[in-house]
Amino acid sequence: MITALVLAGIKLIDVQGLQANYLSGKAQQQSLTYLTIPAQRGTITDRDGVQLAFNVDVRALTAQPKRMRSQWADPKLALTHKDITFEQHTQTIADEMRRLIGASVDEQTVVNQLRSNASFAYLAKAVDPAIAQQIKADFPELGMEMRSQREYPGGSTAANVIGMANWRTDLKTPGVHGVIGLESSMDGDLAGQPGREAMNTEQGDNSVVIPNSQRVLQQAVPGEDVQLTIDSDLQYVVQQKLSEYVQKTGAVMGSAVVLDAHTGEVYALANDNTFNPNDPSTITPKNVGDPAVTTPFEPGSVNKIVTAAAAIDEGLVNPMSIVDVPPQFQNGDKIVKDDWEHPDWKMTVTGVFAKSSNIGADELAKQVGPQNFDAMLGKMGLGQKTGVGLAGESSGYVPPMNKWSGSTFGNLPIGQGLSMTVLQMAGMYQAVANDGVRVPPRIIKSVTKPDGTVVPTPQPAGVRVISAQAAQTVRMMMRSVTQKAPYPQGATAPSAALPGYQISGKTGTGQQIDPACGCYSHSKNTVTFAGILSADNPRFVVGVMLDAPNGDLEGGETAAPLFHDLASYLVQRYDIPVSSGTTPIVTLVAQA
Repeated sequence: MITALVLAGIKLIDVQGLQANYLSGKAQQQSLTYLTIPAQRGTITDRDGVQLAFNVDVRALTAQPKRMRSQWADPKLALTHKDITFEQHTQTIADEMRRLIGASVDEQTVVNQLRSNASFAYLAKAVDPAIAQQIKADFPELGMEMRSQREYPGGSTAANVIGMANWRTDLKTPGVHGVIGLESSMDGDLAGQPGREAMNTEQGDNSVVIPNSQRVLQQAVPGEDVQLTIDSDLQYVVQQKLSEYVQKTGAVMGSAVVLDAHTGEVYALANDNTFNPNDPSTITPKNVGDPAVTTPFEPGSVNKIVTAAAAIDEGLVNPMSIVDVPPQFQNGDKIVKDDWEHPDWKMTVTGVFAKSSNIGADELAKQVGPQNFDAMLGKMGLGQKTGVGLAGESSGYVPPMNKWSGSTFGNLPIGQGLSMTVLQMAGMYQAVANDGVRVPPRIIKSVTKPDGTVVPTPQPAGVRVISAQAAQTVRMMMRSVTQKAPYPQGATAPSAALPGYQISGKTGTGQQIDPACGCYSHSKNTVTFAGILSADNPRFVVGVMLDAPNGDLEGGETAAPLFHDLASYLVQRYDIPVSSGTTPIVTLVAQA
C-alpha cells in the first residue's frame, strides 16, 4: 500500500507539476473546433456596371436523424413531448419548412430524411437567413450552416459566356466555385481566399460552442470583381433575335457577335440555344457550350473579303476594273460555277463581290497568287485563336500550303476548304472597318482587386492587315452588296440595307459536309452575313451565322435580314448618326 501511494504521488506531481502546461494545452487543443470562413465571391458586371452574377448569403438547414430519434426516446426528455410522437414531430418540422420556405421544399422528402437512420442530412441548402433562424428557433435540434448562393439576375442573358457557379463541398476549400464558362475559367480570381476560425466546444455528443470563445485565425480575402465588355441590354436583344430567326428559318442553330469597330471589344456574343444558370435543371450537353467561339464552320462567300482586301491593297485592280467571268471554268479536278446561270459576262470588281461570283473571285485570287493569299489569311487572323478570353476557343482550320491539292486554291477564295468561328469571321471585317488594323477581340474589360484597385485589360496590339486607303476602298466597294436594282445589277443582300445608313458587308453560303459520302452536301448549307455599321463612319461590326436553314435559303434571305434587325437596334441604342449621303447605285455587270 505504501508503495502504491508513493507511485500515485509521484504521478500526481508529474501530471500537476512537470507536465501541467503540456497536458493543459493538449486538452485545450482537443476542445477546439476549426471552421472555414467562406470568402465573398467577386461579382461579374457588364460594361456599364450592371450586375450579371453576384453572391447572396443563405443558410443550409441540417439534421442528425439518428441522434434526434434516440433523444426523443430518452426518458429524461420525454416529459417535454409526452403527448407527441416522433412521427408527429417530424411532420410538424416538414410543415413549418414548407410554410416558411415555399414550394422548393418537398414535405415528404423532409419527413423521410428525418425518420431515416442517417447520422446527418441536409434538409434545405439555400434558405433565407432570417427564415432559417426562425426555423432554428422553433426546432433547436436542427443545425444551420452559413453558405453563399450565386444569383444571375439576367437569367439566360450571356449565360453561355458567364457560365455558372454553385456551392461545392468536393473541393479542398468548400464554397461557391465555377462549374462552366467564365465562372470556371476565372474561378481563381473570383473565388478569393477562405479564412479560418477556431472555437472552443464542450466535449460530448452535443459539441456545444462555448460562448465568446470564437477567434479568427485568418481573415477571408474577397474575390476579384470582373467587368465584361458585354452590353447586357444588347446581349439580350441579340439572343432574342437570333432565337427568332433560327425558328423562322428552321435552322439547326445560330450564333452572332457584335464588335466595336475600332477596339475589338465584344459588345454581344450569342447563341440561340442557352440555359438559365439560376436553374441547373435547364442545362443540357447541347446548350452549355459557346459555339460562337468553339465551333468553326466553312463560311462560304463571306470569306471573299480576303481576296478583295489583297487585290485592292496590292494595287492589282480597282473597284471598277473589268473581270471576265465565263459560265464555268476548270479548277484542278473540279469545275467552278456561280450560283446562277449566265453566259460570258464582263463584271466590275465591285460586281464580283456584290453578286458573289465564285468564278470572278477565283479569277481575282489568281492575280493575287497563292503565297500572298495565304499570307492574307494569316493577317486576317484565320487558323489561330483570337485570345478573346473564353475557354475552349477554337483556332479554326486553314490548310498549310504544302498540303494544298490542285483544287485547293479554287476553294479557299470562295470560303470552302477552311473553317472559322463567328468571332473570327467578324474579326476580318473589323480589320476593314478599322482602316486596315485588326485588333484581336476581348471580352474582359477590367478586374477590380479586393482593395478597390481597378486593373484594365490591356488592349491587344493591332495587326496591320492592309493600308488605310485600301481598307476604305474595300468598305466603299462592299456597300454594293446591299444594292437593289433591276437584273443583272441587283446584289445578294438588299434585305440587309438600313434606310439612312451606308451598310458595308458580305453574304456567305457554305456547303456542309455530308457524313454519308464525305463530300459536300447539295441541301445543307451554313449561311452567314458580316456587316459594318456604317461604311462611312464605322461604329460596329456584326457577324451572324445560321446552321442549315430550310431548303435552299441563302445568306441574303436569312442572315442578312437578321443583320438588318440587329443594326436597327444598334443605331437606336447608341444614337448612331445617319450617313452623310446615300449609297450610290454602281455598275455590277458591264456587259451581259
